[in-house]
Amino acid sequence: MSATHDVFNQAPPLTGFSTADEPALLEALRRDGGGWGEAEVRELGARAGSAEVREWARMAEASPPVLRTHDRYGHRIDEVEFHPAWHQLMAAAVGSGQHAAPWTDARPGAHLVRTAKFYAWAQAEAGHGCPVSMTYAAVPALRAQPELAAVYEPLLASRAYDFGLRPPLGKRGLIAGMSMTEKQGGSDVRANTTRAVPTGDGSYAVTGHKWFTSAPMSDVFLMLAQTDEGLTCFLMPRVLPDGTRNTMRLQRLKDKLGNRSNASAEIEYEQALAWPVGEPGRGVRTIVEMVNMTRLDCVTGSAAGMRAGLREALHHTAHRRAFGAELIDQPLMRNVLADLAVESEAATTLALRLAAALDRSEAGDAGEGALRRLALAAGKYWVCKRGSAHAAEALECLGGNGYVEESGMPRLYREAPLLSIWEGSGNVAALDVLRALTREPDSLDAYFTEVEAASGADSRLDAAVARLRALLGELSDPHRSQLLARRVAEQLTLVLQGSLLVRHSTPAVADAFCASRLGGEWGHAFGTLPTGTDLGQILERARLKDIP
Repeated sequence: MSATHDVFNQAPPLTGFSTADEPALLEALRRDGGGWGEAEVRELGARAGSAEVREWARMAEASPPVLRTHDRYGHRIDEVEFHPAWHQLMAAAVGSGQHAAPWTDARPGAHLVRTAKFYAWAQAEAGHGCPVSMTYAAVPALRAQPELAAVYEPLLASRAYDFGLRPPLGKRGLIAGMSMTEKQGGSDVRANTTRAVPTGDGSYAVTGHKWFTSAPMSDVFLMLAQTDEGLTCFLMPRVLPDGTRNTMRLQRLKDKLGNRSNASAEIEYEQALAWPVGEPGRGVRTIVEMVNMTRLDCVTGSAAGMRAGLREALHHTAHRRAFGAELIDQPLMRNVLADLAVESEAATTLALRLAAALDRSEAGDAGEGALRRLALAAGKYWVCKRGSAHAAEALECLGGNGYVEESGMPRLYREAPLLSIWEGSGNVAALDVLRALTREPDSLDAYFTEVEAASGADSRLDAAVARLRALLGELSDPHRSQLLARRVAEQLTLVLQGSLLVRHSTPAVADAFCASRLGGEWGHAFGTLPTGTDLGQILERARLKDIP
């Protein structure tokens, strides 16, 4: 063959690495009481970076689920078919306890360890993280109805992935979904029109529609419907106890920008049976804890996407030469990569700190619960926003190679916006920050207690804290507060990230973050860290150490 077809100056395939090979991840585990789970996290990370699992991820994305409304004889079946790779990914996630392990593990740090696993595994394939996350989040909401929780929680916590439409109480393990939004309301669930009417035996007959229900092949769903008392939360199974299929009609699957491996459906309910969860008329309050749990996974998933994109960029630039040198050794590219690394570590550190706050609040620490209330809403806003910009820049580091599907970068790019939209898009999250500040002032006290643990360590951080206090003082006018909501959420997150990095990261990373994100020595794009930044130390901390 002609020498013009020789392939050179291309990065080798990126396989055989560990997604848990990251100082920020492992240090947070040890620091906040999750060190006992490090071996499991490392084992899962090595599996996520294996050639086998990376191929599962590719096939699950390349072979989207297919809706079968009827069988060959004309019977209505409402089934969604998945590629076998999807089931392999799900079985591994459930088997590692990402879906519910903390609810049956009394050890301190159980939520932190679970979050670390979710972070490591989501870097392999993000779509199947949706039903995994919803199952994790369903348990605390279901506990509002103890008699239902007693029956269903053991199956939701089971590490057996048992796919198929069968009566839920006869299965080895269950997956839970959530069905809230409707055509006319979206995030405004109080505008829902789906109606539930009591049948006389404790169940309700539900009629209406849902505009966006992820993972419609889940075994059970927490959903909202109107009753005489108001909006109420219900548990709805796909298959009824007698083996008949509940009348949940899958109208179509959404043709989505990303998250293609996961099915999302429009659903019509025709007298579908469901059982109430929590106090009638208080459905939003009942299901809000589920929303908060999935918001934690939105932050974690965005951080995982950033780390995955950074890894690909580091790998490519370490093996690609241009203008006489490896890309990773060229000053401008080093600035871009270091900037991406700083953003990634800030997101990871915050996600794991939020998980630690969840552990402590579950153990009765009111201050940690208050911190989580405010920091989670703000972090959901900012970290998920940054995910899209980070994915775009990481893709660009690969140039044209990153623009083709085989690189995997388009999958990261398409997935990134979802996490900013899921469980409340930007404005919803920012308004929730205002709600926390107004209704739960203890959350702000807990927040400043946390960030001021780094007081005096960096003058730029101290100045940012002072500016934040001044900004919060402008929120007394309700109209003006809405205009400032996004800025407030952004600054709350940046200051908290700065405080965490100053206390827990290396001086190079903390200095770069404080100089750029807090001190104003930054442009409007990645790759604009100030001169004098220790790029070498930042890249050394971020590089893949377990790849030959």
